[in-house]
Amino acid sequence: MPKRLFIACTVASLILACRSTTGYRVTLGAAGPWTEEYGAMNRRGIELALEELNEHSSGDRARVQVLFRDDAGDGMRATAIAQEFVDRREVVAVIGHVNSGAMVAAARIYDGRLPAVATTASTPALTGISPWTFRVISSDSMNGLEIARFAMRRGRRRAAILYENNAYGRGLTDAFVRGFKGLIVSADPISEGEKQDFEPFVTYLKQQNPDVVFVAGTGASGLAFLREARRQALGADLVGGDGWSVLASDTTLADGVYVGAPFSAEDRGADARRFVERFRKRYGMTPDGNAALAYDATMLVAQAAERAGPNRRAVRDYLARLGERGGYRGVTGNIAFAPDGDPIGKAIVMTRIHRGALTLEDGQ
Repeated sequence: MPKRLFIACTVASLILACRSTTGYRVTLGAAGPWTEEYGAMNRRGIELALEELNEHSSGDRARVQVLFRDDAGDGMRATAIAQEFVDRREVVAVIGHVNSGAMVAAARIYDGRLPAVATTASTPALTGISPWTFRVISSDSMNGLEIARFAMRRGRRRAAILYENNAYGRGLTDAFVRGFKGLIVSADPISEGEKQDFEPFVTYLKQQNPDVVFVAGTGASGLAFLREARRQALGADLVGGDGWSVLASDTTLADGVYVGAPFSAEDRGADARRFVERFRKRYGMTPDGNAALAYDATMLVAQAAERAGPNRRAVRDYLARLGERGGYRGVTGNIAFAPDGDPIGKAIVMTRIHRGALTLEDGQ
C-alpha cells in the first residue's frame, strides 16, 4: 500500500474510533403501564436516567435513546411489544417490563434474541425463565418471607390475606404463607384496580379479628381497600408489598400502613441521596422504589451497551458476568445477577407511611 494511502486510512480509522467513543448512540426499549401510578413512577426513573446519560452529548444526536411502549400490564400486549423490540435491530436491550405477568409473557419472546432487565417484576415465575432475562428487584419468594417475619417480630399471630389473582399477588402470598408461623385466618383473591367492592371483605375481617391484614396487590386495589378499611375502622396492622409504595402520597388513607419496599428515600447512602435530590428537583415529588429500580435498570443497561458494544449477545454476556466485575453500584444497592437472572443479595426494607413518605421501620 502506498505510504500516503496508508496514512490516510490510519487517520480515517482514528477519526471513526473517536466518533464511536464520543458520539456513542444506544437504542433501548422500555415497556410498562405508563398510565398507572406505579408505571408512571417507573417511567420517571427511566427519564431521569436518560437525562443524566445525555447531559454531555453534543449536537442533536442523543447518546442514548429509549423507545417507550405501553403494555398496560397485559401479557398479550407485552408479547406483541417484545416482538416489535426483537424485530427492530437497533434495539440492543430492554428496560422492563414492569409487571410480573407482562414480563413472564415477554421473556419467552426475548429468549435467545434480546436481553431484558425487568424493573419491578418480582414473581418467582421469572427465576431462571431465560438466560436473557434479568431483574433488579428481589423475588417475591424472598419479599413475602421478609414481610411475614416482620409481622412475627411485631408479635402478630393472626393474619388475613387479600391478594390480586395474578402472578404478582399469588407469588407474594405463597411466600408470606410459608414464612408466617401464626394462624392464617383467611386468604381471598381480589380484583385488580379500584373497582373491587371491599365492603364484604372488611366486614368479614372484622368478624375474624386478625391482628394483621396483608394485601398483596398494587396501589389501585390498595387504595380501594384502605377506603373501606378506614370507613369501618378496621383495627389490624395493614401491610402491603412493594406495590403499595405509591400510596405514600395519600396522607389521609395510607398514613400508618406498612410497606415492604425495595427502596426508601431515607437511605443515607451518597448515591441514593443524590438520586432523591435530583428526582425531587425534576418532578417535585419524592421517588419510591418503582422510580429507583427503573433508574438503576436504565443506567445499568446503558453501561452494558457502552462497554460491551451495541451487540445484543455482548450486552447479555456483560450482564450475566456483572458479578465478576464487582457488580454495578446503583441507588438501590449493589447489583449483580445469579445464573437464574435474580439479583444477588437484594432485599426489601420494611417501611411505614408517615406524612407522605416511606419511613424506615423496625430499626432498618
